[in-house]
Amino acid sequence: MDNLNLLPSKNAIRETYESYKPVLQEIMEKVEDKLRKTIHLASNPTYKSRVKSFKSYYRKVLRLKAEEAEKSNFVPLTDMMGIRVICAFLEDLSEVERQVKENFDVKEVEYKGAQQSFREFGYESVHVLIAIPNDCFPTVNVKPLPESIVCEIQIRTILQDAWAEVEHELVYKSEFTPFDMPLRRKLASMNASLSLADIIFQEIRDYQKKLQGEVEARRASFYEKADELTMNVSFKDAALGEQKNIHRVSPYVRGTIDDMLLDAIHAHNHGDLTRAVQIYTEILNSQPQPAAPVMSVIHKHRGMAFFAKSEYSNALQDFLDSVKFDPASFRSYYYIGIVYGIMNENQKAIDAFTKSIDINQYQSHARFRRAVSYYNIGDYNRSRIDLDAAIALGLDGDECKYLNDKLVEKFGMKM
Repeated sequence: MDNLNLLPSKNAIRETYESYKPVLQEIMEKVEDKLRKTIHLASNPTYKSRVKSFKSYYRKVLRLKAEEAEKSNFVPLTDMMGIRVICAFLEDLSEVERQVKENFDVKEVEYKGAQQSFREFGYESVHVLIAIPNDCFPTVNVKPLPESIVCEIQIRTILQDAWAEVEHELVYKSEFTPFDMPLRRKLASMNASLSLADIIFQEIRDYQKKLQGEVEARRASFYEKADELTMNVSFKDAALGEQKNIHRVSPYVRGTIDDMLLDAIHAHNHGDLTRAVQIYTEILNSQPQPAAPVMSVIHKHRGMAFFAKSEYSNALQDFLDSVKFDPASFRSYYYIGIVYGIMNENQKAIDAFTKSIDINQYQSHARFRRAVSYYNIGDYNRSRIDLDAAIALGLDGDECKYLNDKLVEKFGMKM
């Protein structure tokens, strides 16, 4: 005959567990707050947290640790406290894991779903078990917690989390799990689609980073030449820096305007200006014509290529066409001002810089270059005002010292 006295008392376990829940809640909130202060990503993650409900706790204890429940009314589980860190991109998962390992005492890392075949539909997630930091324990006296107690940190993408939530409702919480093969195939298909979407989002992210790297390198080269022509000096801060080795990112964008733009900027950065202009021109002449914002961007890029070739009239026309397609393009107005300044048409340069600043007033370089143009027409007071504004906005290099020295000479005293 079974010994019924050895069976765990559900009510006793419930009472004990519920008495610990406020303690677990306080610990979890402190760990989450520590995570929020610790994890740093380009795209901020979101957080979800929960203390396990008694129903889920009791079911899991009976399934996995019934023998321990016969001896104690409080059996610690690894997922009693769970915090999800939900990231935008796949690349963020390993970065969050790295930062957690650097800042917490990690006891175990499990990669859920990593070994599944394409026919399976379990969710993917990185589960990290951490010891409770000393400063995360409750501040009031409570019953001692088991030394083995941990907090589970789950690291997922937005799509992985969405799938896990739906799967939990369809499969884990339901008494009826789909055994019918067509239904299982549908679930597997949905899981595969979400996984593919995550991969494509990451490819687009990689593409943006590579494109941005090329744009920044090309912009630095543009400013370097503009500084040399405008001020007759070379500034250390305007150096182009390391050339980046940019490859095609994904077959999903091959042949598109984005792909052509990356090729053009890459050619520009590596000195093949003729090819860069040719590609930009192909985009501008394509049919149907790209949308106005795209036309504005391409004219701006081609103008920078013409500028690098010292074809200033062509560069100016492209920058003027850029603002026709996008009147809010403050950077194109800024470039117009630079070209007018090099052509020694200082009043037109001032007008262009003013339009750029009217759209975006927090431009230290635009204010500096307008200060140079004011200096060139002999308006030293306005030049001084703009120079001070540029410095207040954070511009503090050799170019500012150079102009300041010139103004000191004109005013006959140190400013």
